[in-house]
Amino acid sequence: MTLLEIESLDLDIHGTPILRDVSLTVAPGQIVGVIGESGSGKSMTAFAVMQLLPNGTTCKGRVTLSGHDMLALPEARLCKLRGDEVGMVFQEPMTALNPIRTIGDQVAETILIHEDVTKAEAMARAREALNRVELPADRFPLTRYPHELSGGQRQRVVIAMAIALRPKLLIADEPTTALDVTTQAQILELLKRLVREDGMGMLMITHDLAVVADMADEIVIMQHGRVVERGACPAIFSNLQHPYSKALLAASSHIPDRACRTTDAPLLEVNRVVRDYRLPRKTLFGAPVVIHAVKGVSFTLERGESLGLVGESGCGKSTLTRAILGLEEVQGGTIRLDGQPVFDGHRVNRAVRRRMQVVFQDPYGSFNPRHRVERLVTEPFHLLETPPTGAARDRAVDEALTSVGLTPADKDKYIHEFSGGQRQRIAIARALIIKPDLIILDEAVSALDVQVRAQILDLLAELSAKFGLTYLFISHDLSVVRSITDRVLVMKSGEIVEQGPTTRVFDDPQHPYTQQLIAAAPRLPETAA
Repeated sequence: MTLLEIESLDLDIHGTPILRDVSLTVAPGQIVGVIGESGSGKSMTAFAVMQLLPNGTTCKGRVTLSGHDMLALPEARLCKLRGDEVGMVFQEPMTALNPIRTIGDQVAETILIHEDVTKAEAMARAREALNRVELPADRFPLTRYPHELSGGQRQRVVIAMAIALRPKLLIADEPTTALDVTTQAQILELLKRLVREDGMGMLMITHDLAVVADMADEIVIMQHGRVVERGACPAIFSNLQHPYSKALLAASSHIPDRACRTTDAPLLEVNRVVRDYRLPRKTLFGAPVVIHAVKGVSFTLERGESLGLVGESGCGKSTLTRAILGLEEVQGGTIRLDGQPVFDGHRVNRAVRRRMQVVFQDPYGSFNPRHRVERLVTEPFHLLETPPTGAARDRAVDEALTSVGLTPADKDKYIHEFSGGQRQRIAIARALIIKPDLIILDEAVSALDVQVRAQILDLLAELSAKFGLTYLFISHDLSVVRSITDRVLVMKSGEIVEQGPTTRVFDDPQHPYTQQLIAAAPRLPETAA
């Protein structure tokens, strides 16, 4: 029995071909992974199933869900099927949730729209749905708001909304991309359990082969709007035929060609750093709540070294990073760069600050889209006492862009004219332009496709060798940390619980938390080696 059948689907938007001859099936209780990079057409295939398509879209072929011809149904009938027959989980839960409505109201809304029930009945069923996604009533009442939840908890709310009516098909579009490894493993296990309990089919969309290697029954690989390969999992990994499939597999386990060039002289010294946050009193005479974000952290970073910092969301990585950059004053301990304190009393030492730069996770969000690349790349010049002007400024921009594999002509373009990988190259060029000693990479490749990620890691290794750069690499992707770092720090609840050479920590972890992180990381089957 087939639940979803897509046969010879062609899709154009204003005459531009997006999908060509796409065919796939999903049976009840089956998980089908759709793999491909950005622009491959995997998300558009999912939107075609639900008929959530932009104006100017034309579809040919056949899309059948539980016997319904989705391409022929009127909008009113499609609205009824969305939720009843098919639910969808989106990549970013904060954008899928309404920030001014409680989680109970948002889950109940799905039920109220589709069924003739009272508000009390809908809220009771919303409570049941939240319980099913492991958000119990004693800790997560219906009155909570999205901002009061962690990323993984918000994603569970989105899943509860999608399964509230127990649909026959669940579409999960990159549901774990922004999550740390243990939360990702929990969400994937939750999705597998729901499929098993309800007997529904699931279309799992992702750009990472390792994410679905352990959960999908069948894998469909897409490129440029076409299905280039398909097969049963995990057997498909040992017999990939298409060059694109082989390239994806190689990129998933890519290790940059880099050499350890450390010296005995420490560049960054963090000594017993403490950072607390005082929250408002909950009652008039109650004691204020204090959050101990960083608890006496100490480590050194050698010049020319690449140091990894890993840990779950909320462990204190970002707080520690802001302190190193001089963006947040610490309550105790010292931070020194090349022997000079980051803080001069209660103020940041600008002479030290200009020797550090940062590359953020979302390159598009870290740029002002109204400005051209030339202005964006030169933003760090404000840290310099005498920034270059005229021909010297132009020359610095050209050199920075060229060093990251772009061209001087790109400085006249806007950020929306570039792909995700190119935007991250521009972010790296911005970090390089004042020739810093230390670059902090905060989840710098977590949002990129696997092949683009491999290219950026190669670029970072090349730049390190060329300019003698020192990296502090913060990431929840353990495979990335393992491939690009010399040493690794493992952080939990504001403390460093384990540190050492990367190979030793990954191959022989000593702390139970490190063992838990490594065990939770998605990995390709051994047949893929």
